[in-house]
Amino acid sequence: MNSGDFPVTIKRREVVAAALPVQDHWLPMSNLDLLLPPLHFGIFFCYKNVERGSPENMAAVLKKSLAQALVYFSPLAGEIVANGQGEPEILCNNRGVDFTCACAGVELRDIDLYRPDLSVHGKLVPVLVHGLLSVQVTDLKCGGVFIGCTFDHRAADAHSANMFLTAWADIARSNPIKLLPSFRRSLFNPRRPPQPHASLDKLYAPLLQPPSDDGPDRLTSRIYYIRSDEIERLQSQSSRNGTRKSKLESFTAFLWQTLASAADRSKTVKLGVVVDGRARLSNDETTSLESYFGNVLSVPYVEASAGELQSTLLNVVADMVSACIASASSAEHFLALIDWVEVRRPKAAVVKVYCKEERDEAAVVVSSGQRFPVQMLDFGWGGPDFGSYHFPWGGETGYVMPMPAPHGNGDWIVYMHLKERHLNLVEARAPHVFKPLSPHYLKF
Repeated sequence: MNSGDFPVTIKRREVVAAALPVQDHWLPMSNLDLLLPPLHFGIFFCYKNVERGSPENMAAVLKKSLAQALVYFSPLAGEIVANGQGEPEILCNNRGVDFTCACAGVELRDIDLYRPDLSVHGKLVPVLVHGLLSVQVTDLKCGGVFIGCTFDHRAADAHSANMFLTAWADIARSNPIKLLPSFRRSLFNPRRPPQPHASLDKLYAPLLQPPSDDGPDRLTSRIYYIRSDEIERLQSQSSRNGTRKSKLESFTAFLWQTLASAADRSKTVKLGVVVDGRARLSNDETTSLESYFGNVLSVPYVEASAGELQSTLLNVVADMVSACIASASSAEHFLALIDWVEVRRPKAAVVKVYCKEERDEAAVVVSSGQRFPVQMLDFGWGGPDFGSYHFPWGGETGYVMPMPAPHGNGDWIVYMHLKERHLNLVEARAPHVFKPLSPHYLKF
């Protein structure tokens, strides 16, 4: 029986600092970092039937390699402190990373990964209390291991976290790091004079107060899997006139339309899509941003009435999604966004789709996790049998992230953080697409 009701015993709490001395220094946030409010996101991965040494030896390997990885990723061993203008900056003081060793009286197959808020959050994925990163390693009754990490989003996006985790695993196996991180904030200096676009006023807004998720209709998390043939079917239905939509565009259009399917036709459904600017800003004349550690994101959004989405063909809805993504897919968009932040500093701002309005039936942000390197997270005892992001980010705007399934067969794992009635809606309207994650599917 899947459960979130199981005991977790803390064996010890430690702080892991970089293995080599790091001279204290300040690392400013880039203008793109400053668009992130204080949000934390989790990543977890689990291994069943680990047969390499005792739990104590495994923890020792993870701690030693973490300390070595922090030499290269030293900001993650620091903390965020407000500067004289009240803006956050990273103090690289090597305070270290909170590292917890625990054991759980449950087998991997009995952890309810379908409902991670109950089974994972705060139990197997730690709550970040101090610093920029927290790690928990939990031994399971079956001999498996569960590793949970929580990052401060103001310092790292998913691309950066993936870079760090891959480097950590490489070091644990005594392999060279594939990609050394760059912290060159000068890559995101504003233009002189700044040239912001007025259109960005429609995408971003002043952050008046941190969003709250304490309302009666608060969001909750569930994890699904989608079979590859269903993804391809959605892609086929979303494409027309010889133009093939991407799988992410097709899935996003279907989700947007499904959320509107049972709503009052006059209500609005907002859809935001996370766009990574690294490829857009990189060119032959500048350093590639593939190794840049920090946030290089924009979140354009589009809105439509529920009635419009209900009466529109999926391929037309997919065109709307494509146009939304295209609006933020140029270097000029990101340069203008950097400038837009610059002329408003030190006033904080946030993506406007995060500010849900009364007339909204729903607002949701979709972010691609297709580059999640789950099979590369081998610390010396093989790759994970499962891994996922966990991002219960607060507020009233939903968050959805599709990732590759661990089987490598083209299936997707989809983390969804929505209102319960909307989760129930997508399950009822599209049970052939959204299938609750189960031990049977994961072969636990």
